[in-house]
Amino acid sequence: MDLRRKLIVKPGTAVRLKNVDASYHAHYKSEHEAEKDIENHQARVGEHQQKLYAEKKHALLIVLQGIDAAGKDGTCWHVMKAMNPQGTSVQGFKQPTEEEKLHDFLWRVHPHTPGRGQVGVFNRSHYEDVLVTRVHELVPKKIWSNRYDLINDFEKMLVANNVTILKFFLYITPEEQLERFRQRLDDPARQWKISDSDYKEREYWDKYTNAYQDMMEKCSTKHASWYIIPSNNKWFRNLAVSNIIWKTLQDMNLAFPEPTVDIEKIREEYHQAKEKNL
Repeated sequence: MDLRRKLIVKPGTAVRLKNVDASYHAHYKSEHEAEKDIENHQARVGEHQQKLYAEKKHALLIVLQGIDAAGKDGTCWHVMKAMNPQGTSVQGFKQPTEEEKLHDFLWRVHPHTPGRGQVGVFNRSHYEDVLVTRVHELVPKKIWSNRYDLINDFEKMLVANNVTILKFFLYITPEEQLERFRQRLDDPARQWKISDSDYKEREYWDKYTNAYQDMMEKCSTKHASWYIIPSNNKWFRNLAVSNIIWKTLQDMNLAFPEPTVDIEKIREEYHQAKEKNL
């Protein structure tokens, strides 16, 4: 099964989130039924990431966006745990610092893009600058509307340097968000996630929806496509993201590099060392 065809935002197509079923779960009837496939996907992601790390010819950038409580942190925990942390980094982009405000909006992003052999995860990303800045009118329209082309050029440049980009929009309904807010209130282990802005931001739901739609319409390209991940069911979110990552890594035709030493000579040295220990 390859969920890319089902969930991709094809370049040039209109995005209407009201037509997306946030509770979609493919042919799986329950989390229990999907557990084995989730484990298999994670194992395959781990296997391919080892080759990516060893080969050092390619890099992978994973971008996570979504409304509050959509599951960006959960995706990092449950999907990225399949990867070797030695070759993986996670970076969040929230309100820019005073120093960052003095530069162009991509200045703070570029240093965190992955080098060859690495996987980089953006928990929120450069797209905040066409989302929050737009919804809250932090900059004039003529500024944020020009950023789509700048983002596309930026991502095209990364791809030209062997960085594969996967962009996931985690989609939940307003009802599901409210239920997750309730769970946070009732669970002491989740209360740390509660923010003063949770309900204030919720009031901008329609404006965020329009911003997300435009973001995907204008920036889902052949070189860096967006995927809409139905996320009302956390288990399907994890299955879909891990499936797409696995299939994408598989398409890179990764391989362990040839050894840089004379294996037969090293084998001889090993046997000599072993004999001395007898």
